[in-house]
Amino acid sequence: MTEALALSAPRQIENLAEQVLKLACDRDVKLATAESCTGGMLAALLTDIPGCSHAFERGFVVYTDEAKHELLGVSQQVLAEDGAVSEAAAIAMAEGALARSRAEVVVAITGYTDPGPKPEEEAGLVHFAAARRGCGPQHRMVRFGALGRDRVREGALETALQMMRQQLEAPEGP
Repeated sequence: MTEALALSAPRQIENLAEQVLKLACDRDVKLATAESCTGGMLAALLTDIPGCSHAFERGFVVYTDEAKHELLGVSQQVLAEDGAVSEAAAIAMAEGALARSRAEVVVAITGYTDPGPKPEEEAGLVHFAAARRGCGPQHRMVRFGALGRDRVREGALETALQMMRQQLEAPEGP
């Protein structure tokens, strides 16, 4: 049987999503996401909240290396040398989402929810990048541990929303 996140996010994550959307609406800022290991869950969460979901501009679900390259322009060199789960990949995903959308604030998520066959595929290792148009990206790496797919994804949603909130609260400009 597959392990899937419940239909509703934990209340603390929903509250954080509401805060992010309210800030985006108050500042007339459009949002976008570039998601790998969360499979579009952040985009779904941001579009499920009535009254402010119009602040969400678009989402990219890029689960494979090919999708990261084709949809977001992540270079083959980054994917080969640094890997799809890396600081360089997360930053390239965020930059690609900015370049391929009308959003002013984006967040990218790439990681492993489960252990992979290779030693570097550490369960719970997730890289994030948040960026605001005209500003440099912010990177964060979190080792959630082998908590299982649901809990890693919940942690990833919370971290990504916190990073979006920080981008929205930051002064505009470089």
